[in-house]
Amino acid sequence: MNPAVRLKELRKTYRFAKARRGLLGSLAGLLHPQFTHLEAVGGVSFEIAAGERVAIIGPNGAGKSTTLKMLCGVLEPSGGEASVLGFTPWKERRRLAYEIGVVFGQRSQLWTELPVRDSFALLRRVYDQPEDAFARRQGDLVERFGVGALLDQPVNRLSLGQRMRCEIVAALLHAPKLLFLDEPTIGLDVTAKAAIRDFIREQSQAEGQTVLLTSHDTRDIELVCERVIVINAGRIVLDEPTEQLRRYIARKLVTLQSAAPQLALDLPGVTRRPSEPHTTILEIDTRATRVDAVIARALALGGIEDVTVEDPPMEEVVHEIYAALHP
Repeated sequence: MNPAVRLKELRKTYRFAKARRGLLGSLAGLLHPQFTHLEAVGGVSFEIAAGERVAIIGPNGAGKSTTLKMLCGVLEPSGGEASVLGFTPWKERRRLAYEIGVVFGQRSQLWTELPVRDSFALLRRVYDQPEDAFARRQGDLVERFGVGALLDQPVNRLSLGQRMRCEIVAALLHAPKLLFLDEPTIGLDVTAKAAIRDFIREQSQAEGQTVLLTSHDTRDIELVCERVIVINAGRIVLDEPTEQLRRYIARKLVTLQSAAPQLALDLPGVTRRPSEPHTTILEIDTRATRVDAVIARALALGGIEDVTVEDPPMEEVVHEIYAALHP
């Protein structure tokens, strides 16, 4: 069976004219411009099988979104090859659009001045979907994502979390074979994130839908995807099953707000990060000490006003991975 996505030495380089100082420099730049080049993606190669759920991760500026945009046909590469569902994305963008769903966390595919319901109706015509089948699918998606109360509200009056739920529904209305998700849970609360993750995973398993996701939220990666591709500086530094990634993120950050200016906690695998008075930030190696043990010790000291537990920034995770691969 042919892969759903195939890249071979895919590259994207941007060319910029060098800025020159002063009036004479500006005139010289117009007459004799000098250019500099920025390599956003530098020879990326991988394959994704039909029905596979894959995360592309990396720090900001690593080339993740640029890679997705080339696979959607939004950008044309500077070199290399790519095939998505048998199409060359930048040459057959219109035909490919009927087969894929796309959600970019900072971009909207809904019409901002129209009620959500009208945007969905327009998308039915854009994708040339049968009315009855479309209505059934819309009903299922609206119920699953809890957006029924939002259908008659203009998109520009929705909160970010509400809009993101509607964006994902919109991307799924035409039953795409392949779903591109760029930061799909940005701005969502814990409950909405869980619902989206569960639905994406369950739908992929039930319908054989391929998912390609980028996210800085490690829970998106762990709960949705079965494989992780790490990109840094436009190149792949790691490609392995998600379970194998867990060894690189065996750390948690715990932030404690306290009445006391400082807290004294001495536990194995627990280090203190620089922090302000009345705020203690602890980095915990979960292989040495459990998070609940640290919190219990802090609560025993008394005067704890707030506790936050989070994963380290993805930039740190990728740095660790890169350091492990290139000691």
